[in-house]
Amino acid sequence: MIVTVTPNPSLDRTVQVDQVTPGAVHRAKQVRLDPGGKGVNVARALAAAGVPTLAVLPSGGAEGARLAELLAPEAVPVVEVPVHAPTRSNIAVVEADGTTSKFNEPGPRLSESEVAALENSVIELAGRAEWLVTCGSLPDGCPQDLHARIVGSARAAGTRVAVDASGLPLELACRAAPDLIKPNLAELAELAGDPLRDLGDVLDVAHRLRAGGVGTVLVSLGGLGAVLVSGTGAWHATSEAAEVRSTVGAGDAMLAGFLRASASGATALRSAVAYGTAAVGLAGSRMPGLDDVHPQRVRVDSVDATVSLSGVAA
Repeated sequence: MIVTVTPNPSLDRTVQVDQVTPGAVHRAKQVRLDPGGKGVNVARALAAAGVPTLAVLPSGGAEGARLAELLAPEAVPVVEVPVHAPTRSNIAVVEADGTTSKFNEPGPRLSESEVAALENSVIELAGRAEWLVTCGSLPDGCPQDLHARIVGSARAAGTRVAVDASGLPLELACRAAPDLIKPNLAELAELAGDPLRDLGDVLDVAHRLRAGGVGTVLVSLGGLGAVLVSGTGAWHATSEAAEVRSTVGAGDAMLAGFLRASASGATALRSAVAYGTAAVGLAGSRMPGLDDVHPQRVRVDSVDATVSLSGVAA
């Protein structure tokens, strides 16, 4: 079983329009409401592939109840940690060419007792999991080292742990030596403290992170695919271009695809990129099912460190 932890889940509303014009009235062509949050999305993609999973998340108000209702038809079991303030709602506006503008609420402020209840739920479940995956932003009231503490709990239980976060919470989590991290290019550059100009720079940072205790580094590169650096090698994978309908949740789908394929080596990287590619071709924050994923269309090579990353939006 793979347990995901999402400290700041959301209801994700996606609005499709022809083009965004600042200050204008826009007529929506289509609207979707999906359960959201990085860990929630990972669990959705895994459940769609028949992988046993469990999503742990704070839940407050009518929004929290609605989130759980939306996950039920997707066969995602949920451990809800009750909180007083309502779960947040996010909006993504997607233009006809796939350009996505996101408007994310900060989320509820959690009390010390609510944070403790979330951590206790994770501790109780950690020993039953093959992987524990902690993801996303932290709402007000959560300590900046929450992901790091969850890493510590998983390691104490003998469970492998993955982190998909950004900024200081990711930096602190890396110091706790997780088995896997999945930053995008911007998040990796923030960790490095410098711009990353080519795949050689990505490799350098990934190797430094591994030397500091991180087991495996999976970096999403948007249209340039992904890079995997582990103890057994380094690879770069790309896929045939897909029509971009929404980029929301593509990185989460990538992480799910990697975990589903045993989270090791070139085969897992191929699966990860196939999942990420499938996700951008789906509306809203839909997660791909098995029929959407085409690993045979993914090319995996040893890393060419000279490939430029100029203009990549990861």
